[in-house]
Amino acid sequence: MDPFDVAQSFVELSQHTESPASRMTAGFAKALEALGFRHWALYSHVDPLHPPSHAVVLHNYPAGWVQRYSAEKLYEIDPVLRRAELEPLPFFWDPVFQAERITIPQRTILVEAAIAGIAHGYTVPIHLSWLPGALRASCTVIPTELVDRQSYFLVQVMAIRFYSALTSVRAPPQQTISVELSRRERQCLRLAALGKDDWAIGQLLGLSPDTVHSYFKRLMQRLDVRTRVQAIIWALESGQISFGDVPPGRDGPLSSNGAEH
Repeated sequence: MDPFDVAQSFVELSQHTESPASRMTAGFAKALEALGFRHWALYSHVDPLHPPSHAVVLHNYPAGWVQRYSAEKLYEIDPVLRRAELEPLPFFWDPVFQAERITIPQRTILVEAAIAGIAHGYTVPIHLSWLPGALRASCTVIPTELVDRQSYFLVQVMAIRFYSALTSVRAPPQQTISVELSRRERQCLRLAALGKDDWAIGQLLGLSPDTVHSYFKRLMQRLDVRTRVQAIIWALESGQISFGDVPPGRDGPLSSNGAEH
């Protein structure tokens, strides 16, 4: 199945309020496997075996590693969790921890995790500003083999959507935002959903990178969200874009050059 179809199917599953958490978890695991990831963890930064009642702890990590991680309280110094709490952007473990100075105990965690089969990870920090008091959380995926860049971007969208769906029952009532996107805004969001940056979007739409950036800045202000991924999730949930729309979408070709897949 096409990676974007995989992501779209999961987003649609998570939109159904009658979908139990167990069904969404199975769908999330299936989607990640289809995208090329063997291990994953979507979790609040807590003791995985003794979490508070409002925490989210879902994973398929080896049981032996989780037992040790909990018993030795490694979650208190885990460099992956610490970075996810300080930096808002997703990151690949290998380049970050090769360049970043971390303590010997933290380096030991990474080495021992690799022995357990948890290596070459990619982590998405999850900061849901619309959930006051929410625990810090993140989603980590471990690739089976080489995985293309777009699949990693799709992990961002699915992880944040899944975490939001899991915690929404504990969230305060939110006022529904009624925003009708313009044709150009939908085009920008569709391409962003494919992992395109400002320069690539500008090339495809005949716009300067600064103009594309301005579109996103205004749109994020209108939607009252902090990140582009949150804006993409809103647009997917409101039905104003889908991964299958690019290109050509319902509004016709994006540019004379077409778009990359």
